[in-house]
Amino acid sequence: MAENSGHVRGRRARVEARSLRKGNGALHLSDRVTGACLVALGGVTAYGASLQPGVPGQDVGPSVFPMIIGCGLILCGAMIALGIGHSFEAPEEVVPAEPGQAVPQPPRFAEWRAFLPPLLLIFYMLAVEHLGFVLTAAAITLAVSLAMGARWRLAVPLAVLAPLGIHLVFFKLLRVPLPDGLLAMPW
Repeated sequence: MAENSGHVRGRRARVEARSLRKGNGALHLSDRVTGACLVALGGVTAYGASLQPGVPGQDVGPSVFPMIIGCGLILCGAMIALGIGHSFEAPEEVVPAEPGQAVPQPPRFAEWRAFLPPLLLIFYMLAVEHLGFVLTAAAITLAVSLAMGARWRLAVPLAVLAPLGIHLVFFKLLRVPLPDGLLAMPW
């Protein structure tokens, strides 16, 4: 009987959560609609990339990255629309507050995270020539990782390895020089 009452309480919490989401006036799109929009956006991106002219004498032209992004959007949109990976999400449990119980507050300065992308873009524009791509991208990766809730144990290796990998792709594959700044790469 105890198992059944726990199941009923969990179901009741989900129903109440749904009614709370519907009642707040916010628009919630289904995953199928969102996934279909991403598939369409990816298709338009891939089509636009295919129209780019090639560069004579080079295997990699200006259409490579938009084509990769378009195909990635199509793949991710299809996965969202089909519900692949939905079972990996943690179930949303909303337990109504008891009368007199304090409602949990969002983390301090949570609303200021919306200003992080434009601030980091401005930081990149101002710092990349002096610090170089690798150091600037490492600082940005670390800031974004920590702002999104990553632990230092994950954020620091990501901030070290991601800029190095991106620099290597741009330098070796695309033959696009990025600013060296204070730290010149050996390749």
